[in-house]
Amino acid sequence: MHRVTYSMNVSLDGCIADPNGAIDWSDPDEEVFRHFTDELRQTGVHLLGRRLYETMLYWETAEQDESLDAAELEWAALWKALPKVVFSRTLTTVRGTNTRLASGTLAEEIEHLRTGPGNGDIAIGGATLAAEAAASDLIDEYRPVVHPVLLGGGTPYFPRVERRVKLELAEAHTFASGVVRLRHHVIH
Repeated sequence: MHRVTYSMNVSLDGCIADPNGAIDWSDPDEEVFRHFTDELRQTGVHLLGRRLYETMLYWETAEQDESLDAAELEWAALWKALPKVVFSRTLTTVRGTNTRLASGTLAEEIEHLRTGPGNGDIAIGGATLAAEAAASDLIDEYRPVVHPVLLGGGTPYFPRVERRVKLELAEAHTFASGVVRLRHHVIH
């Protein structure tokens, strides 16, 4: 059965975007970028909300950007090949290689993907979509990549649900930049 993971950059005060929606504070250095590339290799399908989907469209044609280095081109190729499912209440079509609109609810899509063929994790991207998955107890592993910055507010990484979730630390790694990658398994 495929695990459902939630991995995003997060500030020390728990936000994935600042109060203005900016994420430039989380631009990865080479070492952190390599981590995200390795994580992408372990992903079998990526579930995205509309805003993250629109942000990630850049990577569908990134190979045309002559300023990208070899590591960024590798990431772009991996992203483009990865199956992606977009959840949106407003979009009627999506663009991109291996990209489709969700045909069912988040719980239905995850259940279908968990038991389906293929390898790799089911990754969730986007705070709103992750909050819905967390509220339905669908996330198996939280993977925050914590940056040494305080944003003073913004979009929270962890959903504000009124229930306790027990977690077990599976891994912690500190990069040279001071960024810390954590992996916590949900204890059911």
